[in-house]
Amino acid sequence: MSYDPRFDRYRSPNFKRTKQSGDRTGWEKPAKPRSSGSLGRSPQQTAASWGRPVERLKRSKFRLWAVWAVLMLGGLGLAVNLFYLQVTRAPALRKQAEQQQTLKTKPFVPRRPIVDRAGNVLAIDRQVYTLYAHPKLFNHSKAEIAAKLAPMLAIERSPGTTSETELIRRFNLAESGITIADSLPQEVADRVAQMQIKESLVDGLELLRQQQRFYPQQELAADILGYVDGERKGQAGVEYSQQNLLERSMPSIQFSRSSNGNWVPDRLTAGFVQLDDLKLQLTIDSRLQRAARIALKEKMKQHDAKRGTVIVMDARNGELLSVVAEPSYDPNQYFNFDLSRYKNWAVTDVYEPGSTFKAINVAIAMEAGAVKPNTVFKDEGRIYMDGWTIQNSDYKVVGARGPSTVTEILKHSSNVGMVHVMRSMKPSLYYQALEKLGLGQTAGTDLPFEVTSQLKNREQFINSPVEVATTAFGQGFSITPMQLVQLNGALANGGKLVTPHVVRGLFDREGEAYWKLPRPVPKQVFSPETTKQVLEMMETVVDGGTGKAAQIPGYRIAGKTGTAQKAKAGGGYSDKAIITSFVGIMPVEAPRYVVLAVIDEPKDGSGGTVAAPIVESVMEALISIEKIAPSKK
Repeated sequence: MSYDPRFDRYRSPNFKRTKQSGDRTGWEKPAKPRSSGSLGRSPQQTAASWGRPVERLKRSKFRLWAVWAVLMLGGLGLAVNLFYLQVTRAPALRKQAEQQQTLKTKPFVPRRPIVDRAGNVLAIDRQVYTLYAHPKLFNHSKAEIAAKLAPMLAIERSPGTTSETELIRRFNLAESGITIADSLPQEVADRVAQMQIKESLVDGLELLRQQQRFYPQQELAADILGYVDGERKGQAGVEYSQQNLLERSMPSIQFSRSSNGNWVPDRLTAGFVQLDDLKLQLTIDSRLQRAARIALKEKMKQHDAKRGTVIVMDARNGELLSVVAEPSYDPNQYFNFDLSRYKNWAVTDVYEPGSTFKAINVAIAMEAGAVKPNTVFKDEGRIYMDGWTIQNSDYKVVGARGPSTVTEILKHSSNVGMVHVMRSMKPSLYYQALEKLGLGQTAGTDLPFEVTSQLKNREQFINSPVEVATTAFGQGFSITPMQLVQLNGALANGGKLVTPHVVRGLFDREGEAYWKLPRPVPKQVFSPETTKQVLEMMETVVDGGTGKAAQIPGYRIAGKTGTAQKAKAGGGYSDKAIITSFVGIMPVEAPRYVVLAVIDEPKDGSGGTVAAPIVESVMEALISIEKIAPSKK
């Protein structure tokens, strides 16, 4: 039998082919298995093994289809995801990539300086330094370095310790990055730098330069200027309201990432950073501001008052020469003061003006033709209206004054007399006149956060006689001190309602105006004849009435005192808390300046004894500064 290799694969594993000499077939029966467990296949098993390739083929086909299905589904998912990323989200991803690979920023540009009317600097940017210590890099002992640094720095320390011991304590806080001092001026930073070079401490001390808003006059004009925070944004005063004028506009610089990951500017045009020499000029006079603050603080201390404000306005155009509020703060260290200090309550708070509003009421009645300066009313000293008692402040001492002219009523600040004066005109016309003067609105000043004055609604005012009566002597409604100055300005300038303001505009170094803030056209609310008569009546208040403390020999001054009970939050009036005020206008023969002082909650006194002396001091300073000639009587 010949050998057929096709069947070799199917032979039993128990047989093997050997090559023997003289053997034709080359087959031999294998040796007996070494293990009894090794059994040979039977002929039935050999026949059954012929069916296994078919099953294996079926399983292989199934696996191929399964792999194909997985690949197809994966490819389909990949295609869907690519469509989503490249088509649907393409704009968003492109923008995100640009943001990651490009950077736009503006170069640091100092804010414009702020100066007063005479060009004196009130606010300016300056370079300051923060000093950091890295003790691990010191090549001298900490004690040696502390001894050299201490005389240069003003270090805050605990009682009983020295600056050197405090520095050593700070050096021991960490191995690197310790803040030693901030806001160091240039001269101090130069001394530290010289010491670094001399003592080879370049790696141990680090000076980081930055810009800081600096107010050389400290608290002098803080109520007007406000302050700039750490992010270079104004947060109060004109630093806030005139942010757009104080910030210089500069084009942005675009940076792109280079191959090594560094930021590189795309392009820079020659001279793209151009600093102008413009300054924001205010109407404030620093000399008058200082005199007003000194006078105010002195009287507040004398009478243990809660707070106070002084305002001086040029009635011709509304320029504010001084705006002082106490207690104040140092804008260089604004972070050390309570938040309540940042608001200028001359524009942010309202109060009941009391008798200082009586001159305005007289002007309203005279303008309406209801009274004249010599019109006589009976002053009973005390009257009753709708269950309320209304009496004069001096009733217990003086009693009823009897028949009194309007001039005498204003001179002695009679509440009862003013009730008769204002009841001589229709309540509807009275209310209409108050609205015309701007009650229920703001004065429109350029100082920020000004609030609106408060006036009862028309129906309540007209239908309630007691509302007319209380308004007649300055209670039952509320205004800001700034608005009271504005209204008295109308008495000084012939009846025009001007807008109080502190900003003149942008001026260059030559003093030429580059831009001026536009102002509303003054509104005529009184006739010149009415205001002239009212001023002459107010002059009697200073000459022989409640405002005698405001007299200045040789000068004609018109004025009006005010002493009002403070309204309580829940309604009614406090028995102890009062607010005193005095408004003065000078000179009467050529009225121009309005000066108002308001003192909140003095422990004793009245408008004539607390506020009037402040106005007198401010007017004396004004006479000296403006060189006002004595009056010719």
